Amino acid sequence: MKKLKCFLFLLVVPICLMAQMGARFPSERKVVKDPLTGVELVFLTSKSGTGDSKIYQTHNQWTADGKWVVFRSDRVNGEAMAVNEDTGDIVQITEGGFTGMLCVARKSMHLYHMREHKDNHGKRTGMEVVEVDLERLFADSESGRSKDKKNYERICGIVPAEMCSEGDMALDGSEEFVYFRLDKEYARQFPIAEPIAGNFGPRHMGAGPGGIGKMDLKTGKSEPVVSVHFKVGHIQGNPWHPGEVVFCWETGGKAPQRTWMVNADGTNLRPVYRETEHDWVTHEAVISEDELVIALIGHRPINLKGGEAEGLESFAFSDEWGPSGTKEYPTGIAVVNMRTRELTMEGQVKGDNFWHVAGSQDGHWLAGDDFKRELWLIDRHTGERILLTAGHKTTARDHVHPTFKPDGTEIEIQSAMLSDDGRSMNICIVKLPQHLLDRYPKTNK
Repeated sequence: MKKLKCFLFLLVVPICLMAQMGARFPSERKVVKDPLTGVELVFLTSKSGTGDSKIYQTHNQWTADGKWVVFRSDRVNGEAMAVNEDTGDIVQITEGGFTGMLCVARKSMHLYHMREHKDNHGKRTGMEVVEVDLERLFADSESGRSKDKKNYERICGIVPAEMCSEGDMALDGSEEFVYFRLDKEYARQFPIAEPIAGNFGPRHMGAGPGGIGKMDLKTGKSEPVVSVHFKVGHIQGNPWHPGEVVFCWETGGKAPQRTWMVNADGTNLRPVYRETEHDWVTHEAVISEDELVIALIGHRPINLKGGEAEGLESFAFSDEWGPSGTKEYPTGIAVVNMRTRELTMEGQVKGDNFWHVAGSQDGHWLAGDDFKRELWLIDRHTGERILLTAGHKTTARDHVHPTFKPDGTEIEIQSAMLSDDGRSMNICIVKLPQHLLDRYPKTNK
């Protein structure tokens, strides 16, 4: 009986430890050369069936010291992980689950996320905003002395249930407060400048009202920022311009006006790029203090029925998306100056479409994946298009989603290239070739 108890203990203990903040997992790091381009690919995870996926491309992925990449995984159900770029060590960094977006600070070794808060009867009463001290957690994990989660977590505050029920959150550039989506009925209580919009497109999404709220991370006070006439989608703070939030009208496809911004005090609500009915705008990301990169996709064939005699209207689709998303009009990666509203078309991939887009904060490079899951680089000074890597299979519901490292030397993607099943995604770092980095040497200021 004693031997049986000992055996059961050995089985149970690892499972318990794996559910704790600071739990470590063996390195899966593999370095391969892209068979087509020769570019170095560093797979920081490489197992199948682990449920790995990167944070959405609008958000920072690296810790402030530049050593760890934060990602989502099912190694422990519902928890987040971080992987060390050099060693490949994987560490569990949440406990008790998280919901929505993971917000990795740039100025401190902190992670912010939301988690449901429930009363003693299990009823949800709000959303906790949680701060995680990653520096302390990594140190204790490495020494083998991980402690209870209360030693690493701070509950910044609780957003009331009627105010917010989902965790799509963004960190302000000051890193003193976070933004979140307001629930529809709560948003309805406040002034809205435009008539409430209905659903748009065949997916029957986008109806308003919606809105944005914010929480002070020191005091825990939550308050509304703005209510709008449409469904709010992804939210992102401008890391270089505190007090500025960029967000989108989410329809599941083409929106009447996709990109928006507003000040943290609710003033100066305005569109970023004022699109036409022909533009299909998607996957906007703030890439510098003044710039937003967007994809203008042309994935739909031009309708040539009827010929020129019937006028331009016959050339456009008349379905629920409207006459949008064709290459009859300019498409590709574009950069919008958020101060002057000037739009610059930066390039399109031949025979395909850029889909998810990113840019280096030094102003030299843009990156985009296409519908074939290839990753391209654009030199912003010369306009040259450079294929970095190809063959990155993903699931039908997820994609490569490139994000630049803040120093501009690497791009993080998610890929099923090494997966046994051809669909389980892993976290991959694409190294920009040295001969490209040498074009624009870093200067010491």
